[in-house]
Order: sequence, then C-alpha cells, then structure tokens
Amino acid sequence: MKRSHRYAVCLRGRFGMEMNMKIYADNAATTKMSKTAIDAMLPYLDGIYGNPSSLHSAGQQANEALSLARERIAACLGCDAGEIIFTSGGSEADNHAIRSAARIGEKQGKKHILSTAFEHHAVLHTLNRLKEEGFEITLLDVHENGMVSADQVREAIRPDTCLVTVMYANNEIGTIQPIEEIGAVCREKGVLFHTDAVQAAGHLHIDVRSQNIDMLSLSAHKFHGPKGIGALYARRGIRLTNLIEGGAQEKGRRAGTENIPAIMGMAAALEEACAGIDGNTEKVSALRDRLIAGLKKIPHGVLNGDEKHRLPGNVNFCFEGIEGESLLLLLDDKGICASSGSACTSGSLDPSHVLLAIGRPHEIAHGSLRLTISEETTEEEIDYMIQAVSEVVEYLRGMSPVWRDLVSGKNKFVTP
Repeated sequence: MKRSHRYAVCLRGRFGMEMNMKIYADNAATTKMSKTAIDAMLPYLDGIYGNPSSLHSAGQQANEALSLARERIAACLGCDAGEIIFTSGGSEADNHAIRSAARIGEKQGKKHILSTAFEHHAVLHTLNRLKEEGFEITLLDVHENGMVSADQVREAIRPDTCLVTVMYANNEIGTIQPIEEIGAVCREKGVLFHTDAVQAAGHLHIDVRSQNIDMLSLSAHKFHGPKGIGALYARRGIRLTNLIEGGAQEKGRRAGTENIPAIMGMAAALEEACAGIDGNTEKVSALRDRLIAGLKKIPHGVLNGDEKHRLPGNVNFCFEGIEGESLLLLLDDKGICASSGSACTSGSLDPSHVLLAIGRPHEIAHGSLRLTISEETTEEEIDYMIQAVSEVVEYLRGMSPVWRDLVSGKNKFVTP
C-alpha cells in the first residue's frame, strides 16, 4: 500500500464521521445506466441474439437492429448513418481517428499534428507514439481559464499540418472549447479536424456539419449507456486506417462481431439524452452554480476552469494545504463519491496534467476535487456536499504542517 494511501486510511478511522446519505458525484468517470438503455438492451440478450454478419433470418434480424441503431446515433450528431463506426469506447475511437489522419497526412508528405496540452491521455499517448514514429507534435498552451482559441489554432497550423485534434469539453475541469470556430479554421486551411467529444455527447448540442467537424469520438457510459461501447464519426471520404484486422464488419473499417445489445443501449441512451438536453442543462447548471457558490466560501480554494463556458455538471476546485487523496477518502466516509480528476489516471501520484496545463502549481494541483453531478442530483445533496467538503477541508488543514506554515506566515499562500 502506498504511503499516502496508508495515511489517508488512518485518517478515515480517526475522523469517525457518520454516513448520512449516499451521493454519487463522479458522473464524469461514468454514469448510472438509464432504464431506457437497459430496456433497449434486453431483447438482444435473449430473443434477438444472431450474429449480424450471418445470412440467416436470426442474423438479419440483428443486422436490421444494427442499421437502425446507426441511423439513430447519426441523427443525434447531424451526420449520415454510413459515417458512424462502432468501437469499444472513446479511447479506441480517439486512436482510430488520430492514427488514420496521421497516415493520410504521411502519404501527402505532411507529418505535423496540432493538439492541446490538456487532452485526455487517449489522445496524448497516441500522439506520443506517433512522435516516436517521426511525426512532429505541437501542443497548444491552455489559458488559465482552461480555454484554447481559434486564433491559437490558426497561428499554429503549418503547411505540413495533417490534423488538429482538440477536445470538445475537458474531462477534468469541464471547460467547453470553441469547436465550431476551430473547425472553421481547419476547414479554411484544408486540415482535418478531430474532437474528443466523450464528455460532451449527450450533454451538449452537437451538429458535426455546422461545426465543421471531420471526426468525433464518443462513449456510451458517459451519457447513461453501457460501458465498453462507443462510436467514431468519420466524415464521408476520409479513408480510415484499421486498428483491428480480421473481418469485414463495419464495412471493413473495424473487425470484430458487433456488440448488438450494447449498441442498442447506446442508441437509446443517446436519443434520450439529446431529447432532454435543454431541460437537463437548465436544471443541472443551476445546481452546479449553487455548489460552486458554496465551495467558494472555503478560504484559499480556487475554481478550476472558466465559470461560464463549462459543462453543466462539472465542478472542480483546488484547496490549498491538503492532499486530494485524503479528501476523497474522507468524503467517501461521508457518503460522497467524488474524484480528483480523470478515472483513467487515479492510480498516479503525479498531479493532474490538466491542472498543470492551466498554470496551477504542483502543491495546489495535489489538493484538487472534482464533483460531477447529474439530473438526478437534488438541492439537498448539493447543500450536503458543501457542508461535507467544508468540514473535511477544515479537518485536514487542522492536521497539516503545511497549513500551519501557511497560517503562521512561514510560507506564503498561493491562492487568494
């Protein structure tokens, strides 16, 4: 067991808090499956179980369902059904899009890719691998408010740029990027534009045509669908490079028997989410703002990311003088499921690359808290979280020698 984890477990035992309620506030990591998605999956787990590539009636039944799901998802994104490729999730979709654009560029003598410093690791690690293969990667700096601009993209595009990949909304701090404007710059310059929309799909209005998006990645479990299924939108005419060989599924673009139950669940969940976007945005944004206002009252805490241009359910704070891991474990004792950043990097002791990218010092970035709420969250739960976070932060600071040095003036505060 890691030293910091042993310390945090010890704190949990000493704090002696009662669990008054159970609150799930980690919806950016994954969401609870909706009844709509579950109901949509059930017939394909039992009655309609044929392989969609089979020519017999059972297979063709499954193939019809596959085609219908593709059409439903395409309608939610504003594209044609033939432009949707089913994947195992957002990471595979990101890899598929970026590697395909790289190979297209390579054939044209273009080996420069433009992205940002705070992308999901599914993008950053893929870019690192391409760098090892001779591609030049430029990562744009992110402003302190967690935004990049179309002007930054315009200035950084070169004659040999083959791809711009900028995430739609950040998975840690929730900032929403000016996707339509960035897409317009890419279209003007003749450069392919991909966006990782894993956090945005089902929560924000997306129209790939009007937003000048060439490729887009999404994952069902972020909008109340099942885990292990996602999709890649690739504009017609883009020749994809296969990641998985072995069969003619997905018109030869992605081998492997399609997971029909999961695909049907994803289609139903995305339809439901898109139909309710306006109402959910209004409700969840109000709850988010209430939570932000309450947490702002904690001294020497700072909100990460732009307060206005952020996902409806995302709240991300740093609290000076504490460790995020201890904060999470003590909040869990109070019945609150939260995180300090991406679930994909939860085992790392390093501070969030996203927080470092927006200029947070290491000592502040270590004390981060991400609370991501949903339309099922209540005002009572928001108020409870404000109270719980305030109590835990005060408790941890009371035990912290770092905090004592700050209060005594031995060291200077970084936060206001």
